[in-house]
Amino acid sequence: MTDNTPSVSAETHRLILLPSGRRGDVPHGTTVLAAAAMLGVEIESICGGRQTCGKCLVALERGTFPRHGITSADEHLSPPDEAEIAYARKHGINLSERRMACAARILGDVLITVPEESQARKQVIRKAAGELTIEVAPAVRLVYVEVEPATLGGPADWQRVQTALAEQWGLHDLTIDPVILRRLQAALREGDWKVTLTIWQGREVIRVAPGYDERLYGLAVDVGTTTVAAYLCDLRTGAVLATEATMNPQVRYGEDLMSRVSYGMTEPGGVARMHRAIIKALNDLAAQAAAAAGIAADAITDAVLVGNTVMHHLLLGIDPTYLGAMPFALATHDAVDVKARDLGLTALHPGAMVHVLPCIAGYVGADNVGVLLAEQPTLDDGISLIVDIGTNAEILLGNRERLLSASSPTGPAFEGAHIKHGQRAAPGAIERVRIDPATGAVRYRVIGDERWSDALREGESLRPTGICGSGIIEVVAELFLAGLIDRTGRFVPDAPARCPAVRWQGTLGELVLASAEESATGQPIVVTQKDIRAIQLAKGALYAGTRMLMDRLGVDHVDRIRLAGAFGSYIDPYHAMVIGMLPDCDLEHVVAVGNAAGDGARLALLNVEQRALARRAARQVEYVETGGTPIFQERFVEAMTLPHAHDPFPRLAAILPPGAANR
Repeated sequence: MTDNTPSVSAETHRLILLPSGRRGDVPHGTTVLAAAAMLGVEIESICGGRQTCGKCLVALERGTFPRHGITSADEHLSPPDEAEIAYARKHGINLSERRMACAARILGDVLITVPEESQARKQVIRKAAGELTIEVAPAVRLVYVEVEPATLGGPADWQRVQTALAEQWGLHDLTIDPVILRRLQAALREGDWKVTLTIWQGREVIRVAPGYDERLYGLAVDVGTTTVAAYLCDLRTGAVLATEATMNPQVRYGEDLMSRVSYGMTEPGGVARMHRAIIKALNDLAAQAAAAAGIAADAITDAVLVGNTVMHHLLLGIDPTYLGAMPFALATHDAVDVKARDLGLTALHPGAMVHVLPCIAGYVGADNVGVLLAEQPTLDDGISLIVDIGTNAEILLGNRERLLSASSPTGPAFEGAHIKHGQRAAPGAIERVRIDPATGAVRYRVIGDERWSDALREGESLRPTGICGSGIIEVVAELFLAGLIDRTGRFVPDAPARCPAVRWQGTLGELVLASAEESATGQPIVVTQKDIRAIQLAKGALYAGTRMLMDRLGVDHVDRIRLAGAFGSYIDPYHAMVIGMLPDCDLEHVVAVGNAAGDGARLALLNVEQRALARRAARQVEYVETGGTPIFQERFVEAMTLPHAHDPFPRLAAILPPGAANR
């Protein structure tokens, strides 16, 4: 970085920086930028103090401050020079309110406020189940350099850039991406020997732009089995500029993980086909997010990806066959850094880097590590249960002393698959259901409309199109609470007499939620005995995995539950606990945290230290195998009962309607 500190006398002045509170004596004539760095406060300066970027604006606090023992006044900073005045005039800066830290020199005691936008390490706060604060310190940074013009017989362009980096920023031994080297000479001349470099991990130049260019963007992506979600971020501020999501196109090759593993094993070229499908989806998402933010997709220079282990392998073009059978071996459990272009991510900048978070074990992948980063259960003494519910439920259980992880094969029923009128959560899907235990009256609500079906005027209809996962969970719970199904999940013999919406189809019962006249499809929307059994199978697998971890940890309760993933955001904790999806817990401590895997990917994108933390955490988590183990099968059979064959639910029992606990 340019040295803004002149040769000075032994005279020093007291500098106090807000809001950090850092203070110290600095030499007379030192710029505020350099003096702040001496005190450990980083003020943003892409241009390195050349009065080019305008990112280092600070405010002088005027007056006498007895608490600090100083008087801070205008004459204690050098007056604006011609360059600072010209920049301020061009960009509409009021120099009586803001000064450029790279231009203002300290001539006396001063109290300086560094506004948030000028802080090099900005903070991003995410509020969900708790509060998470993170400093913005990405793996890529911008550096503006002024390079000596080319001379006859002189050093080559790249070597002169290296010299400028060493002299102006103290950066040595950097390499340059060979693809970017091809663009270097034109950029230098177009920028009149001034360029902005994007540097990855302090090691490699991955982008070169002529002149001054402050664009720095990254993409965080959660590659789910069913849904892919992408977050485009400004890597200077941490702001999310756009969020885009799409169906995972691999669904056409199989709804669940094992189906895709099987497709890769049995279909010639199947792995390559699934790899190309997800890469195309990522390119499309990047382009869509960039368009929504009003930037070019090829301005994106860094990306972080997470996904379960099968998605992880298919992303990287690795055959997932060996994940399909014992011992469920991963190709690698470590994090992976790779050029975006080598994966086929051509929508991004040609020099862009991709970081894939590490995996934990056979079926606990990088998405679970993302959840771990976002929710940080290792910071608490209480026992946390974190469940990311999808076609495979990934489970974390523990506290600061010990953390366990497992994966349970819940299948796609929670997402509406294998349900007669099931569908994904979309406008028109029934998402909420209530059954009056006294009258058997049924009412429902659909996504996209806040009204209940029994509150409509005559002739009106909500025109439901089907029922999504949250709706089917509530149906099963409400049928159980109303005494229309027993603990085995079967309709009781007198159910049709007590509820007009229940009818028999042969020996099997079903509940009519919406008549053919009400439905948008012209067909009645029903929940069948087979649908109830599908939910029992799914919730049984989830609870069995959780119970195995509780047994291994030696606990009989959990203090808090975090429901991660898109599905977790929709389900009602009360109804989920009624059917025994979740262990007994105070409902006030059961919270949906949204796409925690995506949050974790975003944290790793915005702060490179989170990547190192992810590596350490992934190796510290104890993995518990569930697949094919006798104890899992035993726990699974017990968990098929509503809510459970014998596990107690004292907190749930306390809030159930009278008599419901004995049904």
